[in-house]
Amino acid sequence: MSDDERGEEKELDLSSSEVVTKYKSAAEIVNRYNLIILAEALQLVLSECKPNAKIVDICEKGDSYIREQTGNMYKNVKKKIERGVAFPTCLSVNNTVCHYSPLASDETVLKEGDILKIDMGCHIDGFIAVVGHTHVLQQGPVTGRAADVIAAANTAAEVALRLVRPGKKNQDVTEAIQKVAAAYDCKIVEGVLSHQLKQFVIDGNKVVLSVTNPDTRVDDAEFEENEVYAIDIVASTGDGKPKLLDEKQTTIYKRAVDKNYHLKMKASRFIFSEINQKYPIMPFSARALEEKRARLGLVECVNHELLQPYPVLHEKPGDFVAHIKFTVLLMPNGSDRITSHFLQELQPTKTVDDPEIKAWLALAVKSKKKGGGKKKKGKKGEKGEGDEAVAMDETTTNGGVQGYGESFPIFGEALDSSFCLPIGKAKAAGIFEKEEGINPEEMEGMND
Repeated sequence: MSDDERGEEKELDLSSSEVVTKYKSAAEIVNRYNLIILAEALQLVLSECKPNAKIVDICEKGDSYIREQTGNMYKNVKKKIERGVAFPTCLSVNNTVCHYSPLASDETVLKEGDILKIDMGCHIDGFIAVVGHTHVLQQGPVTGRAADVIAAANTAAEVALRLVRPGKKNQDVTEAIQKVAAAYDCKIVEGVLSHQLKQFVIDGNKVVLSVTNPDTRVDDAEFEENEVYAIDIVASTGDGKPKLLDEKQTTIYKRAVDKNYHLKMKASRFIFSEINQKYPIMPFSARALEEKRARLGLVECVNHELLQPYPVLHEKPGDFVAHIKFTVLLMPNGSDRITSHFLQELQPTKTVDDPEIKAWLALAVKSKKKGGGKKKKGKKGEKGEGDEAVAMDETTTNGGVQGYGESFPIFGEALDSSFCLPIGKAKAAGIFEKEEGINPEEMEGMND
């Protein structure tokens, strides 16, 4: 859905405390550390990642958790609040770059030493929180080129967090993350777009391009206060130009709300009707549809551009790929990163010596509190209100560093942050050529 889809409605942004709360509620379900919600989706998925575990089972558990937890919120409010999965759980292994969320019949299992890219998202009332994380299925620290590529993605994400701020330009971030990856002798994957998020819009028009080249161009843009972004960073030890190898692996789609066509096949009409009813806006997995009928019906829907497919892309065998993604709110006092997860201990072969990268990492994420008043003290061990975020030490790549990163090219074209529609007219993936404050009555039913 484009930014203009809801042009006639009042646009809600971060100037509303209700909007901020809903973003953070979504983020808490995707990835949180306190005990209000005892288990959270990303940690659940990580706990299920063991040798011989089936990928499809893990993905389904991630989605089920999000549906369950969001379903427990806002149950007794007067007005129905849409909530649930904003992006299906994906588990892409080794040189598979993105979007691997197989059908129920798939028997693929994890193996010791696999490099896993976990990608997922949820929403509360259309306010979206997404997260991406890379984990190596092993005990002990991650070493060698695997550590290099994860450190590259994580450091690039940390730099992006410090540069995605009001007044900065999208091209500033593009240039910076490429420089960071090069410091680790890695490449940022081409075609990756970090999108602005809006209510019910996972792929807003304001974007940050991962790599500039003649085939992938986006409009210059300046970040503004009260905006929200999904920052997607994907790094590779290969050439950073992933390819579609098997169109049948594609299982994630999103309704193209601006497209209409009278479908000819009965199976297509049946599936499309189900999609319109259950998944009218957010991306969904074909796993949620009846498999045999879906295989028949989805083809015609994609051919006539009623659905945008999210292709499964691959680097070359033997390449290592890392994916870090996070959601950031551009608040008046600085950037508020609301999704993240601790990395494993990394022992990369490279270190960052470039003074410009060090300067970026030394930037505080939040501004100092204005007015010179006393800081509001938090609990023991917590930062007081108005404290600056600690600058990241560019040599720190152990479990204390957090990070995230989603988007790619196909046949030289850019895909959006949701990894779906290429920029331009070419068919995606080549498949088958309020007011301020929260209403007390709403809050009363929020967790009932």
